[in-house]
Amino acid sequence: MQLQQILYSQGFGTRRVCAGLVEQGYVAVAGVPCTDPAADFEPDGLRYTVQRQDWVFHEKAYVMLHKPAGYECSAKPSAWPSIYTLLPGPLRQRPNRLGQPGVQAVGRLDQDTTGLLLLSDDGAFIHRMSSPKRHVPKVYEIVAKHPVDDRLVRRLLEGVVLDDDPKPVRAAACEVRGEHALAMTLTEGKYHQVKRMVAAAGNRVEGLHRARIGGLALPADLAPGQWRWLGEAELDLLRPG
Repeated sequence: MQLQQILYSQGFGTRRVCAGLVEQGYVAVAGVPCTDPAADFEPDGLRYTVQRQDWVFHEKAYVMLHKPAGYECSAKPSAWPSIYTLLPGPLRQRPNRLGQPGVQAVGRLDQDTTGLLLLSDDGAFIHRMSSPKRHVPKVYEIVAKHPVDDRLVRRLLEGVVLDDDPKPVRAAACEVRGEHALAMTLTEGKYHQVKRMVAAAGNRVEGLHRARIGGLALPADLAPGQWRWLGEAELDLLRPG
């Protein structure tokens, strides 16, 4: 694949912009500067730098973000900064077939909710991870306003009725982790579901953090606001068993 096409596929701008980056000496492949936009390289696993920043070719983008509080999961936020401002330009500009450029969030977290968020430009992956029919488990850590007791846990496990659905909604699992702390596993993703379920069960969510999606836990060394590529082993944790 020509170098300018590689850069274009990875989100570094239009083909003309990518050719200009190469011609102006801003691109090196395996540590060797290259000024020929038409130079041919095998893209799989290709390591290169653009303006001295290291990159590795990824045919599809799969990344995780530790979402901090105060950010909206929208490209056009209404009141808070967008999570997409936390990502580098190439991830926001990758050409794809999803109707808009760049990676897209797999589901959403409220602006005051923190934790694990997946993003990708692979439409099939996004659908598989977010479809309610797939029942992908997600673990949320909750700080409750009032003490957590057995009655609250029992109601969440047996099911509570939300105002927009007469069918009871149940937690897949609950674990008390402190006087005001609870971990809850859900396999669907209704609007404000955790907060509404806890409210329907007689308590109130004061803090909410998503700790796990499927078999993938938020790494302890990924600080709020940071992102990183998902490795093959991590992707395996997200695949159906």
